[in-house]
Amino acid sequence: MSLQSVKAFLAQHAPDIAVVELESSTATVALAAQALAVEPGQIAKSLSLRVNDEVIVLVVRGDARLDNRKYKQQFGVKARMLDATEVEAQTGHPVGGVCPFGLVEPLRVFCDQSLKDFAVVFPAGGAVNAAVRIEPERLASLVKAQWVDVIQ
Repeated sequence: MSLQSVKAFLAQHAPDIAVVELESSTATVALAAQALAVEPGQIAKSLSLRVNDEVIVLVVRGDARLDNRKYKQQFGVKARMLDATEVEAQTGHPVGGVCPFGLVEPLRVFCDQSLKDFAVVFPAGGAVNAAVRIEPERLASLVKAQWVDVIQ
């Protein structure tokens, strides 16, 4: 269902963008970078976090780590990742396939400025063997994301 929801979202909002389905896994940054023949930073890692009672999706470059001080300054709370069962329930996507497209519930999406280091990034496509090739600005625009600076 998750892969289909991403395809449906893109068909409606960006019909020129296709989901790339691969034979190999793209479930981790390293596997995705290898499968897509790009550097790890170009993988747009989507993190599912809880900010008080709200679940958000934060998209960052694949080789980045959250900066706890910057995160707390931006969101007012310590970073709390969802557990695996919560991730799929809240986003509709399995761990390793989470992306900001085709979410089961409307969630606020944030994109870290670090994505702008690349002309093209590759978020997951709703499955552990799928990805989307997209420009960072277009990604943010499609999902109405707010730009933030929360990585080290």
